[in-house]
Amino acid sequence: MRILIPYLPLIMFAFVSSITPGPNNIMLTSSGIWFGFRRSIPHMLGITIGFGVLLAVCATGIGALVMAAPAAQFALRAAGSGYLLYLAWQLRSMDFDRQAGQARQPMGFVAAAVFQFCNPKAWVMAITGGAAFLPQGMPAPLAIAIYCLVFCAVNLPCISVWTGAGALLRRYLSQPLWRKVFCAVMVALTVYSAVAIWL
Repeated sequence: MRILIPYLPLIMFAFVSSITPGPNNIMLTSSGIWFGFRRSIPHMLGITIGFGVLLAVCATGIGALVMAAPAAQFALRAAGSGYLLYLAWQLRSMDFDRQAGQARQPMGFVAAAVFQFCNPKAWVMAITGGAAFLPQGMPAPLAIAIYCLVFCAVNLPCISVWTGAGALLRRYLSQPLWRKVFCAVMVALTVYSAVAIWL
C-alpha cells in the first residue's frame, strides 16, 4: 500500500474522471443492454488502451499543441458530436430480440480506441491529468509509463461498472413501455453529450 501513497491524487483523479457520465460510459451502457457484458469486453478494452495512448501523447506536450489549434478543436468536436448523434439515432428504438441482437455488432477494440481521439472529454482529462499528476523526480519516459498504467488500471474497472449496469438492465426492459421510457432517456443523454461538446 505504501507504494501507492504518492499516486493517491492521480488515482482519485482517474476514478472521478472515469466513473462520471460521459460519451464512453453512455456508449458502454448501451452496449451492455444490446449485447451483454461479455460481447462488450473488446469495446471496454479499446477505450482503456486508446485512452492510455492518448494520455501518453498528451503527457509529452503534444496534446496541448493540438488543442491550441482552432481547426483541430473544431475537427475533434465535429467528429465526437457527429458520432454521438448517430448513436442517439440508433438508440431511438432498442430491440432485444435475439436475431436482431445478432444482426448488430458491438463496437470493436480498434474503433473504440480510435474514438478516444475524437472525444473532447478524453482530451481534457488527458491534458489536465498530464499537467497536474505526472510523477516527478524520475526520467520522463518512466514517469509517463507509470502515469498511463495507473490511470488505465483505475479506468477499466470504472467503465466496466457502466457496461455491467447495462447488462443488468437488459433483463428488466422486456416490457415495451419501460423500454420506450429508457430509450427516450438514453437518447436525451446522448444528445446532451453531443451538444455539451460545443459548450
